[in-house]
Amino acid sequence: MRVIHGLSGTICPPACVASIGNFDGVHLGHQTLVRRLADEGHRLGLPVALVLFEPQPREFFDKDHSPPRLMRLSEKLARLAELPVDWVLVLHFDEGLANLAPQDFVRRILAERLHVRHLIVGDDFRFGRGRSGDHELLCRLGRLHGFSVSDTESVTVGGVRVSSTGVREALRQGDMAGAATLLGRPYALCGRVAHGNQLGRRLGFPTANIELGRENIPVQGVFAVTMAGISAAAWPGVANVGIRPTVSGNRKAMLETHLFDFAGDLYGRRVEVHLHHKLRDEMRFANLEDLKEQIARDAAAARRYFAAG
Repeated sequence: MRVIHGLSGTICPPACVASIGNFDGVHLGHQTLVRRLADEGHRLGLPVALVLFEPQPREFFDKDHSPPRLMRLSEKLARLAELPVDWVLVLHFDEGLANLAPQDFVRRILAERLHVRHLIVGDDFRFGRGRSGDHELLCRLGRLHGFSVSDTESVTVGGVRVSSTGVREALRQGDMAGAATLLGRPYALCGRVAHGNQLGRRLGFPTANIELGRENIPVQGVFAVTMAGISAAAWPGVANVGIRPTVSGNRKAMLETHLFDFAGDLYGRRVEVHLHHKLRDEMRFANLEDLKEQIARDAAAARRYFAAG
């Protein structure tokens, strides 16, 4: 999978089938869309291209009230690379792009840059200055520039429509099984293990610490987890996701994972932590002794969860 950042580069597909969206979470709906796009690409003998925006448009227009991302761009690209995607165009969403007329958006990006021959988007897709471009206009412009347009098809699981919003709501409610059903896998947080203040080790529960690099995250609390990337099989443990109110109260979220019966150096390793079951919300404790006792209870509860299978 080749990733293009911006419109100024010289590398581009000679022609392609494409879709445009946030692809936040790369859930089952996104996966179905990509495979449908790949089938069309195979029929036409063309590669598959996706157009993403960074930051996401809603973050640009209303950063303080935009929903929390399910994943960062690097995580998103890693997931998309597992699917039949050949090209990803990442466009920096700024004032210039926001003010681009719908006709110019189609001409510059879809026609001249990507040479799109078939495009799949939702029938509620809006584009261009003031979101003035709609599906009907897109179809007309597509005919003008030589590409066809079709709608995405909703994907449902157990009667529930799969969407990024649905995943975020399941995570907000602590329904990790529900989120996993919509994602097609357990929800995960990724990052590189960094040095911490060694508090967990002093309390008898050493942790692998990952700075999540953002304040607005879709989950918080204590979870039964497994960590991938350190051994052939995912390693079980217990993790806290949040701002650590007892210790620091830092607004930047941290993922702290205690792995059961693990001995080894993880510093600098890039890992993926899968959140399987929520044990409780994040709490503030009166002192470190109370915190230590609660961690012990959390670890025991996570061990029971995995033992129950």
